[in-house]
Amino acid sequence: MTDSLVIIPSYNEIENIKAIVKAVFDLPKDFDVLVVDDNSPDGTGAAVKELQKKFPERLFLEERKEKSGLGTAYIHGFKWALEREYRYIFEMDADFSHRPSDLPRLYRACVNGADVVVGSRYKKGVNVVNWPLYRILLSYGASFYVKLITGMKVHDPTAGFVCYRREVLETLDLDSVKFIGYAFQIEMKYRAYLKKFRIEEVSIIFTDREKGKSKMSTSIIWEAVFGVISMRIRSLFKRNGF
Repeated sequence: MTDSLVIIPSYNEIENIKAIVKAVFDLPKDFDVLVVDDNSPDGTGAAVKELQKKFPERLFLEERKEKSGLGTAYIHGFKWALEREYRYIFEMDADFSHRPSDLPRLYRACVNGADVVVGSRYKKGVNVVNWPLYRILLSYGASFYVKLITGMKVHDPTAGFVCYRREVLETLDLDSVKFIGYAFQIEMKYRAYLKKFRIEEVSIIFTDREKGKSKMSTSIIWEAVFGVISMRIRSLFKRNGF
C-alpha cells in the first residue's frame, strides 16, 4: 500500500475515466486511486469496475445513489481515506484539466513541509489553456475577490488540484463544511488557513477538458460569490469552531 491516495469524483466521465486512472498508475511514484461516482448513467462506474480487475489493489470505487455535488463527493472520499493509512490525500479532476504528471510535484511539496499544496493556475501569471477569455476573467477575478474577502495569500483559492496532509483533514470538521460546489474548494482552504496550516502553491498548466461536458453552472458561480461573504462572517463569530 502506498502513502498517497488520489480522489477523483466522477459523473458521466466515461470518455476520460480509464485514461486518467491509467495515467496516474503509469507515474514512477505509486499513487492509489479512489473514484467516487455519483451513479453516472453513462456507465462510468462500470468502466471503473472493469479496470479494477487489472488493478485490484490500487483502484477503488465508491458508488453513490445520485448526483450530490462535488464537495460531498470529496468529503466522502476524505473520510474513506482517513479510515485507512494514507498520509497524503489528493483532489484531482477526471477530465485531464489537471495533469497526472504534476502529482509528484504536489507530493514532494507536502513531504518537504507543506500541510496543503495547491496546484495553482495563477502563481506565475495565468497558466490556462483552451479557456475562452470570459472564463479566464471570471476565474481570475474570483481568485482576487476571495483573497480580498478572506485575507488568504493564495493565488488560486478556487483550484481543485490539491494535496492535503492527513493531519489537516483530521483536524478540520468535515461534517460542518457547508458548500458543495465551486465554493467548496475555497472553504476547505479557508478552514485550513484559519487553523494555521501551511499552504503552498505549485505552479501548473491547466488545460480545459477535451472530452465530456463541463459541470460548471450559474448556480455554482453564485454559490461562490455569496458564499465567500457568508463564510467570512461566520468565521468572525465562530473563529475557533469554524
